[in-house]
Amino acid sequence: MKDEELLRYSRQIMLPQVDIDGQQKLVDSTMLIVGMGGLGSPSAYYLAAAGVGHLIIADFDKVELSNLQRQIIHSTQDIGKDKVDSAKETLMALNPKTKVTTIKELTKENLVSLVSQADVVLDGTDNFKSRFAINKACVKAKTPLVSAAVIRFEGQLSVFKGYEADQPCYQCLYSEEGDGAENCVENGILAPVAGVLGTMQALQAVKVLLSLGEQLCGELMLVDALDLSFRRVKISKDSQCLICN
Repeated sequence: MKDEELLRYSRQIMLPQVDIDGQQKLVDSTMLIVGMGGLGSPSAYYLAAAGVGHLIIADFDKVELSNLQRQIIHSTQDIGKDKVDSAKETLMALNPKTKVTTIKELTKENLVSLVSQADVVLDGTDNFKSRFAINKACVKAKTPLVSAAVIRFEGQLSVFKGYEADQPCYQCLYSEEGDGAENCVENGILAPVAGVLGTMQALQAVKVLLSLGEQLCGELMLVDALDLSFRRVKISKDSQCLICN
């Protein structure tokens, strides 16, 4: 790292758990974020700020006025733009040292390739079909998956390493038969709740990359913003799971 980067990341480098070696690992890393919405916006923002060297961001939507209440990576002037283009402009303005690759279409073929390139994958999508596909690709590529969901005043977060013999995958938690995902279009969401879960998702991604502390592997964190309560539930590997067994 050059002097400018050492200064930019100095407050992280001061942490003995990170130090220069950890910061260099962040700079050398690639993370895939699927979804530039309420979760992906703060996740991408903080990961770029923290010094992740390469962010691959994927979304097929365009920015709408109703997004701006919680999708903080976009602004009013971005309405009508592709979300990934809007997000890239914001991220590059924040940290020009971060390489940002934009993906506007995800297929079975390119999803596996993108996941294989990543050190960590962050899923910020809002439907089971996408979550199942991302999980399957992560198990196949043996890439850690940080998954979050948010609606109304509630959120959940977990880290999945289903490719490991004793760890569950996302589909151990939710079967394909349960494809009745609620979304904020139909149920609403309080803006800061998305920010809380999105930043926690970025935090977990950094912790996974640097092997810091507890990483929510095999556990689901449930957040209730009305009570400001955090509850953790154990997740067991499903011996009948068709994805990770």
